[in-house]
Amino acid sequence: MTTHTSTISANLSIDTALEAARAEQWLQSLFLLSGMAALTYQICWQRILFFSFGTDIESVTIVVSTFMLGLGLGALIGGWAADRFPAKIILLFALAELSIAGFGLASPYLIPVVSDQFISSGRGAMALANLLLLLVPTCLMGATLPMLVAHFFRIYNSIGVSVGQLYFVNTLGGAVGCMAVGFFGFRFLTLKEVITAAACINLVVAVIALFRLKEARTRVAS
Repeated sequence: MTTHTSTISANLSIDTALEAARAEQWLQSLFLLSGMAALTYQICWQRILFFSFGTDIESVTIVVSTFMLGLGLGALIGGWAADRFPAKIILLFALAELSIAGFGLASPYLIPVVSDQFISSGRGAMALANLLLLLVPTCLMGATLPMLVAHFFRIYNSIGVSVGQLYFVNTLGGAVGCMAVGFFGFRFLTLKEVITAAACINLVVAVIALFRLKEARTRVAS
């Protein structure tokens, strides 16, 4: 009887490990795609700002500094949300991706409008307005990493492994996104079409995450 019980427990442990591995694989794939979209936005928003500031250090500084600041603030927000709503991490991740997609689709129109509104106030005011505007999506991008790290920590019980794997796939996605935009995107598509493609990636990530979340809840209910 004891041996039979041990066998059942071992089988359950194997099933749990396999389920965790599957969760790891699809989430890593989604985070890779998220990284591709994020760096695509960075390059495209840089080009949009070129029309307002010219091809100079100001536009580069705005986008790079905004991304760094947004990712940092977003990481704090994402960590807080993961601690406060541990059972809703995947839902929050999907909502963040949906919000990024929405901003991305609006950005080719929104950024020039903001620049035009502050152009008479000087370059400093225009730079600050665009920085505050771009903080919205960059904070959402930064929030996704700590949320998924918290989710992966449940699987591995190792913060080093969780951060390392997710940061690797996200950075790899960013590199792939940069190459795709530089070598193919701007060669065959317009700037708005490239941004639309990035937004579609975010939408796909969000839809798949919501679908897998619903699937997991169905399994638990059954």
